[in-house]
Amino acid sequence: MKKEMIAMLLAGGQGSRLGVLTEKVAKPAVAFGGKYRIIDFPLSNCINSGIDTVGVLTQYQPLRLNTHIGIGIPWDLDRNEGGVTVLPPYEKSENSEWYTGTANAIYQNMEFMQEYHPDYVLILSGDHIYKMDYEVMLDFHKANKADVTIACMPVPMEEARRFGIMVADDTGRITEFQEKPEHPSSNLASMGIYIFSWKALKEALIALKDQNGCDFGKHVLPYCKEKGQRLFAYEYNGYWKDVGTLGSYWEANMELIDIIPEFNLYEEFWRIYTKGDIIPPQYISADAVVDRCLIGEGSEIYGEVHNSVIGSNVIVGKGCVIRDSIIMRNTTIGDNTIVDKAILAEDISVGSNVHIGFGEEAPNVKKPAVYAFGLAVIGERSVIPDNVKIGRNTAVSGVTVPEDYPDGVLPGGQVIEAEEGETL
Repeated sequence: MKKEMIAMLLAGGQGSRLGVLTEKVAKPAVAFGGKYRIIDFPLSNCINSGIDTVGVLTQYQPLRLNTHIGIGIPWDLDRNEGGVTVLPPYEKSENSEWYTGTANAIYQNMEFMQEYHPDYVLILSGDHIYKMDYEVMLDFHKANKADVTIACMPVPMEEARRFGIMVADDTGRITEFQEKPEHPSSNLASMGIYIFSWKALKEALIALKDQNGCDFGKHVLPYCKEKGQRLFAYEYNGYWKDVGTLGSYWEANMELIDIIPEFNLYEEFWRIYTKGDIIPPQYISADAVVDRCLIGEGSEIYGEVHNSVIGSNVIVGKGCVIRDSIIMRNTTIGDNTIVDKAILAEDISVGSNVHIGFGEEAPNVKKPAVYAFGLAVIGERSVIPDNVKIGRNTAVSGVTVPEDYPDGVLPGGQVIEAEEGETL
């Protein structure tokens, strides 16, 4: 069976900078925009670009990801030949190991790729929000007779030091890489999207197979460059968001509710597909007030919701005020509760007369870099009792009881980690 190009989608990451949101679920399976999961975007890009063979490499907490992808029906990837295949690490006769780096994960699935005798292999990351026609990138790769093409995005020069930077000549050929440079010589940041000619990829992976934590940016690209291969930078200028931090994840969701969003989820010609459950339409009561929101199917709104993204089957009680927040599916919020600039994960139960996101900001005591941005974050399957207040830059996970909140308050910057709840 021969395929011109197959895609390998790296979806094994934990996404630790998303804190309690990824405690029980891989980052690509985190909900986004009310009804989607992050992995829907690269999968939809594949099918919209005419790529019908995708290997999804999973590792960390893969259960929900596997259930979501299933046999690939929503993306039209349920094929007799090709389609979508979930590739967890597995035991081999000589040495068995977890995936230790992005390239090591691809190397361990060499047999899968060889089955399709591809001319080209597209390497994707499962945790970015964007729309991209990979076919156009492949045309660029062919036109330049490239061995490796790296999708790059111009970033502001002052931010360039946070990225892997490519320095290219006038033809787009890469002359130098700079990994998070102190003084960058270019502003072309690698997006972690690569097209390899199969021969070049195979040679590099075999040569580097014993490299510990073998990674594309750190090891494979420098190897290809040293071998004199042709590496080109493909410049992409569309919308692309790395939702790796709670702040960028919150922002990307909030951008969806602009009157004319920069990223349109509803374009007919480039649809984003997802696994849809059959659920009734949402119900907004006569007394409810709703403005600038995305509200999922099956949700019931009895209070006020402003500037927020609400998933499916969410219940917002009477007298509630939800503002600038993300509330994921199957969450119930009791009466007269205020939620202000917070992220509530799936299957949460919040009591009545609760205030989430109150008071001044204070740095988080446990993970100041993660729980920042003025957000209150509640992990999935958590329970919040009645009559408590939760400050900003906080994290709560598990079934909490009134005793967990001295004087009924979790001050800004504090964390509660309680016992895990049962699935609702």
